Amino acid sequence: MDPITAVLTPQLLERIAERAPGYDARNEFCHEDLAELTEAGYLRAMVPTEQGGLGWDLPTLVAAQRRLAAAAPATALAVNMHHIWVSVARSMVTGGHTAFEQVLTEAAAGEIFAFGISEAGNDAVLFDSTTQAQVHEDGAVSFTGTKIFTTLAPVWTRLGLFGKDTSATGTEGETPLIFGFLERETPGWRSLENWDTLGMRATQSHATVLEGARIPAERIVRRLPVGPNPDPLVFAIFSSFLTLLAAVYTGIGDRALSLGAELVAKRTSLLSGETMDRDPDARYKLAEVQLAQLSLDSQLRGLAAEIEAGAEHGASWSPRLAALRTNATRTARKVLDLVLGVSGGAQYHRESELSRLYRDALAGIHHPSDDESAHRTLANYTLGPL
Repeated sequence: MDPITAVLTPQLLERIAERAPGYDARNEFCHEDLAELTEAGYLRAMVPTEQGGLGWDLPTLVAAQRRLAAAAPATALAVNMHHIWVSVARSMVTGGHTAFEQVLTEAAAGEIFAFGISEAGNDAVLFDSTTQAQVHEDGAVSFTGTKIFTTLAPVWTRLGLFGKDTSATGTEGETPLIFGFLERETPGWRSLENWDTLGMRATQSHATVLEGARIPAERIVRRLPVGPNPDPLVFAIFSSFLTLLAAVYTGIGDRALSLGAELVAKRTSLLSGETMDRDPDARYKLAEVQLAQLSLDSQLRGLAAEIEAGAEHGASWSPRLAALRTNATRTARKVLDLVLGVSGGAQYHRESELSRLYRDALAGIHHPSDDESAHRTLANYTLGPL
């Protein structure tokens, strides 16, 4: 048995798939899914075995997230955010940055990490922040601001976030962007409970309001300058986030293709008397879907393997990662457009799985790096910065 199937058993994936429509209809967090995934050890996937984890590498987790997303996209996206921080910590610790050991140790102990990075209107993403970070004499930092799309909001126990030192003067060489991990029991924050969205509803990614939430010095893990920079934390976050995000949307396409093949085989043409899997138009459209999925499959597998191997792509890493994320989210929508076109009008009903997958796929429009950001990255790489 391969290591993924040993954890994400067919029985577990079937139960998760069965619960997905209910979570979506009730706009409810996937509590039962998370409990079962935790019990199976899945949240310890990338923690090294000597620290109590499964010892998976990035390509293995990418493949697993595709399978989980095919069963329940919102559940996969939710646990993705925890996996990203563990992947980041694994990369940083390997590079000698021991401040991130706490992430691996605590993930092994059952703590759940969430991503408190996104801010409304912040198109600089990791290179600037609207959240204020006040540094205290003892090295602790208090954060004030609002983080949006805080996936795992109902259950996180550790919130990885960053903000900008309000005392910074803008002098060259300063490192005002401060990263740390907030413990849930710490006062000074609240959840807005505002997640009532078109899709990915089971993630319950409420906004988080920080009102002087204090992180002690030992939980502050990195300080960076404002603006693009080659710090290993920046690469670790972008490479982990964009690759694992692409895995989720590739999984959506996998499931849509499988459903499309099943549905056309069940439909019969009144004109020809044959099932629609023999119809040349349906065959062409599903071949087009397969073409898109196979191309994305190669891109995702290849880039995950190169990240794991430490490939030297230099300045082309950012455009490669942006291209992967953009291709994955676009392909998911393209696949669903084509599959819906051959699957019959019944699939337009809200309760159909294809309808839910389509709504979930639309969330890809809003993830960093969004379409505009990706194109800026690619244009700067191709033509030079403005």
